[in-house]
Amino acid sequence: MAIYPTTIENGAGDRITFVRRVSAPSGDRLEVENVVRPGGGGLPLHVHHHQTETLTVSAGRLAWERPGEAPAYAGPGETVVFAAGEPHRFWNPGEGELRCTATLEPAGNAEYILSALYDAQKRSGGKRPGLFALAFVATRYRGELGMMDVHPLMQRFVFPLLLAIGTLLGKFDRYADAPRPVGARASRPLASPAPRGSSVAALLPRRLANARP
Repeated sequence: MAIYPTTIENGAGDRITFVRRVSAPSGDRLEVENVVRPGGGGLPLHVHHHQTETLTVSAGRLAWERPGEAPAYAGPGETVVFAAGEPHRFWNPGEGELRCTATLEPAGNAEYILSALYDAQKRSGGKRPGLFALAFVATRYRGELGMMDVHPLMQRFVFPLLLAIGTLLGKFDRYADAPRPVGARASRPLASPAPRGSSVAALLPRRLANARP
């Protein structure tokens, strides 16, 4: 059972506190508090396929944008809503900390996804999460979260290769407790741990394994 409140940080000065889960008509609603350093932000351009994300500024200034639109801004007491399926990103354009409360509804695996990405970012020194971690999270939970700043061809061809290699090297052992994905597009399973004597080629998609050198 999750313990609330729980705070995670990304090694660069940004923090998320999971305050609680409460019952809601569409499923559990996750309530969080964000602290974003100057110049920092939430996830890069992304989309929640099933969740509505609501942000209310407590202190500082919030900047956000949707593809094809100019950046917009919100101050203390103002609320921004991103509907399910609506690509977006947000960041702190000010010189002081940005503090805001937020909800994700339905909660789904948001806690695990955010925790895994923040942990990976922290292990990379506060920079972008490593490719193995990004490949795992973006692939396993693609039915919930779309990482739109990662090129589709990379997700289609490079990520399967990273998943195969990472499985052989034990890089995904830390995700042994990863919860089951939700959403129709997440139904395809990831590579299982490689049996003894397996080759990397045997774990690759056929189009890659048969490719000429």
